[in-house]
Formats: sequence, C-alpha cells, structure tokens
Amino acid sequence: MAVEPAESAVLSGGPTGAHRIEGIGIGFIPPPWHPDEVSAIEQVATEEAVAMARRLAADEGVFAGTSSGANVVAALRVAERLGPDATVVTVICDSGLRYLSTDVHRR
Repeated sequence: MAVEPAESAVLSGGPTGAHRIEGIGIGFIPPPWHPDEVSAIEQVATEEAVAMARRLAADEGVFAGTSSGANVVAALRVAERLGPDATVVTVICDSGLRYLSTDVHRR
C-alpha cells in the first residue's frame, strides 16, 4: 500500500496541491513508482497526519514526523477494514527533531 496527502493525490490521479506532510506528496509521479506493485493508495489529510504525529508523541512516546503520522493513520484504517484477526505493519522512518521549528510539535 502507498500513502499520499489527500491535498495532493497525484498517485491516485488527482491534481497536485499544497500540503504539510513532509517527505511524501512531491507533486509528480516519481520515476521509480511501480503502480502494479501497490495494492492500494490511501489518502491522508495533513491535519490527520499532524494530529497522529502529536498523538504518537504524547500517548506512545514515539517522536516522529507527519509522514509517519500519515503512515499510522493509513495503517489504522486498513486494520479497521481487515478486522480484529488481521496484523497490519507500518514503518516509522523518521524522527520528530526536524519538526521542532514547525507547529507539529509546538503548542
């Protein structure tokens, strides 16, 4: 599965647009993109990704950025669709350090 910003759903065939999920949603389809290797594309709004990044830090002690927040939102959606017997895995591949100067981890 792939995750992309709802505001810039280019992989899903939508228009490019402004969003605040750093690290994903570059506004064009990258050369290494192989859609036949992806079972689905989940769109996550910036505000959902930011809220999840904050929740991960506050409730789980996982200090990550907005792309990781988007990954977790998408994984939770998949888990809900698949039901309680399913195992869903996602990757949190960044740290929240680069977001300290943004509104993501500042209140």
